Amino acid sequence: MARGYARYVLAVMVGINFLNYMDRYVGAAASPLIQKEFGLSDTQIGLLGSAFLLVYAVAALPFGYWADRGVRRTVVGVGVAIWSLATLFTGFARNFVQLFLSRAVLGIGEAGYYPAGTSLLSDYFPKEQRGRTMSIWGAGSAIGIAVGFAGGGYIAEKFGWRSAFFFAAVPGILFALLAFGLREPLRGNVESRGTAVEKTHDASLSNFLELLRIPTLRATIFSQTLLYFVLASNAFWLPLVLTRRFNLSVSKAGLLAGVVLVAGGLIGTLAGGWIADRRALKNPAGHLEVGIAGFVLGAFFITIALLAPMNIGPIPIFVPAFMLAVVCLYLYSGPFTAVSQNVVSPGLRASAVTMLLFVSHVLGDSHSTFDVGFISDKVGSLQLALLITSPTLLILAAIIAATGLRSVRRDVQKMEDQWAERPAQAPLSALSR
Repeated sequence: MARGYARYVLAVMVGINFLNYMDRYVGAAASPLIQKEFGLSDTQIGLLGSAFLLVYAVAALPFGYWADRGVRRTVVGVGVAIWSLATLFTGFARNFVQLFLSRAVLGIGEAGYYPAGTSLLSDYFPKEQRGRTMSIWGAGSAIGIAVGFAGGGYIAEKFGWRSAFFFAAVPGILFALLAFGLREPLRGNVESRGTAVEKTHDASLSNFLELLRIPTLRATIFSQTLLYFVLASNAFWLPLVLTRRFNLSVSKAGLLAGVVLVAGGLIGTLAGGWIADRRALKNPAGHLEVGIAGFVLGAFFITIALLAPMNIGPIPIFVPAFMLAVVCLYLYSGPFTAVSQNVVSPGLRASAVTMLLFVSHVLGDSHSTFDVGFISDKVGSLQLALLITSPTLLILAAIIAATGLRSVRRDVQKMEDQWAERPAQAPLSALSR
């Protein structure tokens, strides 16, 4: 029963993650039509993406604190409800300011769910299964991106871009209700040693800042900061690359972008978790090794894709190379999430995710779509702007992640020892009400 319910919780969280990314990338798919209606520059279109990501990073701070001290299912439900309403109101926008504000509020909602959701799942699935669990959860994002691009692009072209946002908003209300109905697991419920507790008060400013003193966590956070810049900028600008470079229609560009991202994202995300969990049985650094290999190979394939000649169309070179790049870049997803949870105590796991979101989005992808749009306007080529930024940052991400290879075993052991020494704070039970 407990295992079956854990799988149900994972299924709900996969659905929420799907909606999370679908709502984000509907805007990217509809961006050519939005740009045309309001007469926006590439810089302004990029700023819409940056508005969401920057607010997302800052809003994660209070929501992460709430998640480590409060009821995580409630935090998740509130976040889903807020972002669904923000998506709905985007469809009613009548000028750039209204578009900007609605996409910014989207960031508030989505910041509420991710730290709490990661911590929640970590108390349903043990360390040995976390790579696969987080990869399955992450697979929802790949499907959401695909539906956001393909479905959003199709609806935007056939029925108007506003209809695409209305379509994306409705399912979120249902999943918000499902989130509110989940059972809240005890913290440390599946740890091999130590006491499971209903609540902790570990979350504080001093403990939050102390997280950066964990070498493995620090390596994952700063490497993902550079990776997020690349992922966000390439996903956001992909439909416009296809329409400009290969003269595809909005709907065809959205469909092709969606197929490439969902196929590559699903393969990479699921394979990364499976490979890393098997590798980690012999070497705790296996989670990091899988991500590092993906960063290096991703840099190679994304360069091939961006240099593909335009006169032969997107299929012979661009599409397979870009898909292979996506596969490689998504290998990190489950493994990096798992290892960052493994080195942090159950009472601070939402805070660890909050630290990741704050650093990686503020310093990484919050400005990435704007930066690439700005560079594109300056050099007169979106392709060149992406070529300047993507391969360079991926190699740097691999180097930074490699700094954590020697510390993983020590950091995991230290966390387990500290949690095992913790005195009991609440009576044990399978699940709290």
